[in-house]
Amino acid sequence: MYDYVVVGAGSAGCVLAARLSENPSVKVLLLEAGPPDDADEIHIPAAQNLLYQSSYDWGFRTVPQDRADGQSVYWPRGRMVGGSSSMNAMIYIRGNARDYNAWRDEYGCDGWGYNDMLPYFIRAEQNSRGASIFHGGSGPLSVVDPKFRSVTTAAFVDSAANAGAARNDDFNGATQDGVGFYQLTQKDGKRWSAADAYLHPAANRPNLTVQTDALVTSVLIDGGRAAGVRYLHRGAEQVARADGEVVLAAGAVNSPQLLMLSGIGPADHLREHGIVVFADSPGVGANLSDHPCVSAIWSTPKVRGLAELAGPKNMLRWQLAHSGPMTTNIAQSGGFARTEPDLPAPDIQWHVLPAAFRDGGLADASERAMSVLVTLVHVRSRGKLTLRSADPRHKPVIDPAYLADSRDTEALVRAVRMAREIADTRPLRKMWASELAPGHDLRSDAELRDFVRRDVTTLFHPVGTCAMAGRSQLDRTRLAGVVDTELRVHGVEGLRVADASVMPTVPRGNTNAPTIALAERAADLISGRAPLAAFEPADLALAAVR
Repeated sequence: MYDYVVVGAGSAGCVLAARLSENPSVKVLLLEAGPPDDADEIHIPAAQNLLYQSSYDWGFRTVPQDRADGQSVYWPRGRMVGGSSSMNAMIYIRGNARDYNAWRDEYGCDGWGYNDMLPYFIRAEQNSRGASIFHGGSGPLSVVDPKFRSVTTAAFVDSAANAGAARNDDFNGATQDGVGFYQLTQKDGKRWSAADAYLHPAANRPNLTVQTDALVTSVLIDGGRAAGVRYLHRGAEQVARADGEVVLAAGAVNSPQLLMLSGIGPADHLREHGIVVFADSPGVGANLSDHPCVSAIWSTPKVRGLAELAGPKNMLRWQLAHSGPMTTNIAQSGGFARTEPDLPAPDIQWHVLPAAFRDGGLADASERAMSVLVTLVHVRSRGKLTLRSADPRHKPVIDPAYLADSRDTEALVRAVRMAREIADTRPLRKMWASELAPGHDLRSDAELRDFVRRDVTTLFHPVGTCAMAGRSQLDRTRLAGVVDTELRVHGVEGLRVADASVMPTVPRGNTNAPTIALAERAADLISGRAPLAAFEPADLALAAVR
């Protein structure tokens, strides 16, 4: 018998297991469907793409996308200790203050505004630049400046600045707009996942049990209360019971799937699959949101490609000193922009790579090229996730409904034009020989719309499928909240969801840091500790409107 059973050892689950087990009087079980995070490719930053479509990857695919030229989009998600933080691009971005204030003001999520979340970002962070009004200096999550910067990604920053963008060396400070190099979740030239930051330092605690290769198949519900979980371990069914709470931290795909398999979800849909309904919750699986992106690519024949730098010499350099090109997170520089001047916050994020990015990162990247991933971060389209089968081993049906709202398409078209303007500005203009994508001949809005529909893919940031909402806001927002503002699942006692699936909207930026901060706050709520006091730095008035 455990006090807490936590499902999923990803970014959120590692935080929850570590924080909950700080109390020696409680027993915590952490269950992870995948293996331990002991592969070399996990810890070498530049090797992330080698984890795609491996045993460390759930390897999801969406249904064909009606508005995206019928594409089925590949969704890599981490299936290992550390979850997607063990295979992501390590970019440390919190999102925009407006994102969290919208959770509070538009979705009734009191306690989740920017001022409420900032203390948790600070508590989690150990920034190599030291503590400041916006940053933490002693938290478990190591955040550093990149060790390796390619000439093309540096030229993008200079060209964007010459084209009128502001230089910004801290996208998590007073303002998000501008261009620069991203800070990374690394330590000493190695990936620093949520497992490295939280779970491994806590692994020897006698009150914490971590079980890998454990696929949770359902939540046990007894008398309207979550009493534990069933799971498969090496093919055999096991039961783990919780005297306190069951906490789902399995992510935006697996958490809603597990709720539905357990009888919590849209009643008609569950009955279609022969599942007994414990709680009719139409919001489970709905409100799916993700960051879509398209790749603008230029050939750079005179610049050595990243693949050329990944040879034995630089691998040995990484092994001996954890330095050199193998420390790169690949998406090195970038920033945030507004495709229309009257927007209240950025709607576009740039991710600049010294390589060609095609087919969601699966295509050969050996040619000499650079890519600008044009990413929409203010997303209006919403999709859904449903069951394919009542068999928990079957992957769910994922429909992110990319570009379902035409405003998303138009914003990406405008952003592609902005990326071209940057590329046509020195010093970058002197480095490339031809435009590979969209291609020089595609000039009109209609042609660029077609390109966006053909090329759109994911930036790996799904959220929202177990959305949090305050009850006073449900009718006004038309969001069917799955959890309340303390992340408790409606209709079942003793059950919470605490991962990116509870986010009402996707933040403007990479979602690993927000997920970790959310889990930090969730751990306080679950433990009965008073949440950290809201914090308003002196210059927050600027941040609140940027």
